[in-house]
Amino acid sequence: MARNRQAAGWRAIGSLRGVAIPALLLALWEAGAALGVVPEDTMSRPSAIAVAGWRALWDGSLVLATIQTFQCALIGLALAAMIAIASGVLIGLLPALEAVVGPTLDAIRPVPAVAIIPLALLIYGFGVRMEVLVVTFACVWPILIVAVSAVRGMEPRLMDIARTLEMSLAARLWRIVLPAVLARIAVGVRVSAGIALVVAVTVEIVLNPQGLGYSLTVAAQSLHPDLMWAELLWVGLTGWAFNRLLTMIDRRWLWRFHAWAGA
Repeated sequence: MARNRQAAGWRAIGSLRGVAIPALLLALWEAGAALGVVPEDTMSRPSAIAVAGWRALWDGSLVLATIQTFQCALIGLALAAMIAIASGVLIGLLPALEAVVGPTLDAIRPVPAVAIIPLALLIYGFGVRMEVLVVTFACVWPILIVAVSAVRGMEPRLMDIARTLEMSLAARLWRIVLPAVLARIAVGVRVSAGIALVVAVTVEIVLNPQGLGYSLTVAAQSLHPDLMWAELLWVGLTGWAFNRLLTMIDRRWLWRFHAWAGA
């Protein structure tokens, strides 16, 4: 019991060490603003940023902007995952298909996501659908590349077993291919999750009048650096929490699909 308490104490100390550098930077920032070294008209100070962030949370504006941004990011990520996983598995299993679609995909993939913002605006106008289209385009490529690589890196004997058992194509995909490659595809989804948030905020800063990106722009243009910094830090915090959530899902629940699909 004493040994367990000691181990828990060391883990608590280890977790506190991770916030030492941010705490030191915030203290230096506050001191610099108080001494006049840091210009408050552009950098503000941590205490004022905390007050502005709390007010934005209390009046609901920050919550609403967060919901708008994550709505577009999650819908775009989900669409990209469905398109990329389905396409990647088929391309990985059928080399002849890659010979047909590969050159087209290689020509489209280098196009920056922000370059299709005018096209998305022309098709959908302002709003959720325009932003979702840009996010989907940005997120589909990492998942697609990982999915193709994962299928090709499968153990060949797994498909030999499927042919020996005379399994249908659907059964092969559901019971053999997906359980074998899903863990690697999850890495691509996590990479695309970060891209989804970045692109969603970028589209809102550049063009779409909603979400966290638009709130950042309005705060800067209205000369409220405390609110701008609070929203910027909030974007980083929510992105970190989103990544932690995906990591938890990957570690705790992904294996259940393996077991269920293989049953």
